[in-house]
Amino acid sequence: MDSIEIEFLAEKAPVTIVPNFTHDKLYLISGDVGPFTAGLPVDIPLWLGINLRQRGKCRLVAPEWMDVEKLTEIKEEEKQSKVFTQMPCEHYLIVTQLLLSSAPEDIPNAQQIKTLVKDIWDLRISKLRSSVAEFIESEGTHATLDRLTLLEINSVRPFLPHAFDQLHRISKSAHGSNLSQTTQDIQY
Repeated sequence: MDSIEIEFLAEKAPVTIVPNFTHDKLYLISGDVGPFTAGLPVDIPLWLGINLRQRGKCRLVAPEWMDVEKLTEIKEEEKQSKVFTQMPCEHYLIVTQLLLSSAPEDIPNAQQIKTLVKDIWDLRISKLRSSVAEFIESEGTHATLDRLTLLEINSVRPFLPHAFDQLHRISKSAHGSNLSQTTQDIQY
């Protein structure tokens, strides 16, 4: 799965909008949304919310986790914990980027939120890379990846098989040279 597919999945996340129009329920393949009443909040998929916002048909409402205080708590908890903490949204980075790129004026404290989410991402990726390095050094055979998001897993996935392949080749080469040394010792 690549980042475009992950973004596609993230766009299905629910978001609250406040429409400035009235319309009956929409019957979509992914499910029914609406009805839309001007001024009354309604939950819809993120992709539809962004589309309506770009057309000037609504105002996006930030998810409840997209708050400076909550994100600061999450950041501190992630700093203090040796394991990965539970994120408030499976696609927190993508949802933040999409909302802030399409409607920064609808999100209070947009710049602070952007910075906090980036800090959380950096902390988690740093923790993930150090965990992977420890795993490779310990020559582990399996690992459990609890509380990681798809995008975080996808960020290390490209180099992991290559690293294990290289380690296997080195190990095989070292084992082969030990065998040839043993054979030479026996012949003399």
